[in-house]
Amino acid sequence: MSDLHDVYDFLDEVRLRPGMFLRFPAPLQDLRSILYGYRVAAEIHSAPSMKIFEHFGPFSEWLWPRLGMRYPSALGWAVEIERAADEAGTPAVDMFFELLDEFRAEPVR
Repeated sequence: MSDLHDVYDFLDEVRLRPGMFLRFPAPLQDLRSILYGYRVAAEIHSAPSMKIFEHFGPFSEWLWPRLGMRYPSALGWAVEIERAADEAGTPAVDMFFELLDEFRAEPVR
């Protein structure tokens, strides 16, 4: 994993082997915690700030309308994706990465 340059490189590793990084049945809550730790470590080491996945960060703001939500969720993106995945009968990790791909494909916010 020494070839990781940013959070998206890390997430690509998680995508390849989710069971190595995440526990089930609530894997996205684990991922949210990992990404919070990633942000803190980046700030400690003076790396560029990584606020994409914060509670009210760009990913969350983009996500709410995608999930049909009129207002931001106090529970956060991980819980809401897990809920939506459960309703759709889809694994939450798969739904997260589908949404992440859509988010990344759109113009920079």
